[in-house]
Amino acid sequence: MELKGSVINFLGDSITEGVGASCRGNGFVDVLRRQYGLKAANNYGISGARIARQLEMTENRGDRDYCMRVSEMDRNADAVVVFGGTNDYGHGQAPLGVWEDRDPHTFYGACHFLMDSLLTLYTGKPVLIVTPLHRLNEDDPRGDGKPLSVAPLKTYYEILLRCAAYYALPVLDLYATSGIQPQNAICRQRLCPDGLHPSDEGHRLIAHRIAQALREL
Repeated sequence: MELKGSVINFLGDSITEGVGASCRGNGFVDVLRRQYGLKAANNYGISGARIARQLEMTENRGDRDYCMRVSEMDRNADAVVVFGGTNDYGHGQAPLGVWEDRDPHTFYGACHFLMDSLLTLYTGKPVLIVTPLHRLNEDDPRGDGKPLSVAPLKTYYEILLRCAAYYALPVLDLYATSGIQPQNAICRQRLCPDGLHPSDEGHRLIAHRIAQALREL
């Protein structure tokens, strides 16, 4: 697709919102808008947000999951970028569920619900699914310390890939190809100092990778 002059919706969590950058203007969404001449970059990133519906809902804006928000985005946008999953692993209460689930209260069901909704709302338009980045504690099945042991981050990543393939949605696999791996000390220092959120340089890297992926659609 042609990026210059286009309107793109970005549905995501704290990384999409711009956390980790020195200011929101250095987050990857705004970098994309400036450097690639977008007409508008609609930022629907909310810190703490998860793809799946939580067992206990609160008034915290982070509990407004992706399935809840997908229908609230600009319907006239030229493309949609969806970047998430790390918070479902880190502190999400929803169970993984099974492939047959279609209810947002499990991770499988939420991925189905979200991707089916994207196809319905943006039929024929580019919809890009972006996988989570690597993070420091990704092999701990309790994530950031949630009470129940669920699964490592890689399991959430694999579910996203499987669902995206089923709905024939293109994937930007940052888990496998971002060049951001916080287990490497120098990489962490430069690209994701807290082991999760990208620095200014990390956000620029993500912006360029997303732009490249969108241009190929």
